[in-house]
Amino acid sequence: MEKKTNSFYNYFRDVKDPRSENISHLLEDIFTITLLAVICGCEDWEGIFVYAQCKEAFLRTFLKLPNGIPSAITFRRVFEKINPEEFEKGFIEWVKSICEQVSKGLISIDGKTLRGCSNKSGSKSVIHMVSAWSNENQMVLGQFKVGSKTNEITAIPQLLDLLDISGSIISIDAMGCQKDIAKKIIDNGADYILGLKGNQGILRDEAENAFKKCPASSTGKKTDKDHGRIEIRECSVICDMDWISEREKWKGLQTIIKIDSTRIINDKIENESRYYISSLNKGAEEMNELVRKHWGIENSLHWVLDVLFNEDNCRKRTGNSAENFSIVRKFSLNLVRKDKSSKLSINKKRLKASLDDNYLVKLITF
Repeated sequence: MEKKTNSFYNYFRDVKDPRSENISHLLEDIFTITLLAVICGCEDWEGIFVYAQCKEAFLRTFLKLPNGIPSAITFRRVFEKINPEEFEKGFIEWVKSICEQVSKGLISIDGKTLRGCSNKSGSKSVIHMVSAWSNENQMVLGQFKVGSKTNEITAIPQLLDLLDISGSIISIDAMGCQKDIAKKIIDNGADYILGLKGNQGILRDEAENAFKKCPASSTGKKTDKDHGRIEIRECSVICDMDWISEREKWKGLQTIIKIDSTRIINDKIENESRYYISSLNKGAEEMNELVRKHWGIENSLHWVLDVLFNEDNCRKRTGNSAENFSIVRKFSLNLVRKDKSSKLSINKKRLKASLDDNYLVKLITF
């Protein structure tokens, strides 16, 4: 069982052990126990330690554990000191190995703040992560930490450099609507759909003006009904780029997109118009669906991490622990989502994994 169960660790062998030579517990064992414990619902170092104590007999069937179960302090210290870039690289390589079409379809990129990592004194600021989400695979492809003195504009290109995006469509909200980001996406063999808001100034105004004065090349309408809410999305596409004064500076630019959204919740009606630019030249119906899919990163990733993995309440504030534990959560989520044999919810799968060792082995064996 050891070879199959622990095969994921092969992707993390380049992660350097940050400890001194007097090592009582193997890094491989610490990684594996942490991953299993998080799958099973543990959220802190003490919980991971308690899980390992209770499951020691099971863990010994595929781990060495030369000096027994590591303490909670050992788990914490290791993840505080691990190089997050090395850890992230291993995670991305593992994802590539299990996603047959990881570079195809729509990849949504968006940021999320780990709010629990800050403290009241202000000596520890919040951590902001930018993540890439594969809509087709329903998996996290990678993440990159936004530097304390930078923002998503600098983090997004660095995340793109880590991924193989060739053949994909990259969707990013208005923060990522930058000429250099558009160029990087095109240069790496992908297409883009980039949101427009006030931060783009003239470009946003030109897009809005184009739809006032120019007939759309294509239009489409989609209505969704769910839990008492009705959403109507009307999409219009313009292919005439003469309306954009700096069109030559946006590499690959082919279309301007407008989404008129109407949400009806009980007696409340909300109307909103959103604008996008894209390197794609597709009809309105397909563009409408691609824009809608972008928000899957909010519903299928960010919401799940906050509500099911309790990420916002995580109080890991020392060293690299918050960033590294964020990778562990996403690793765990990918493993749970990878199981297509069960129609159970994510929470029920995690509960089953905590109670049924055979099911847990199934989740992590590939």
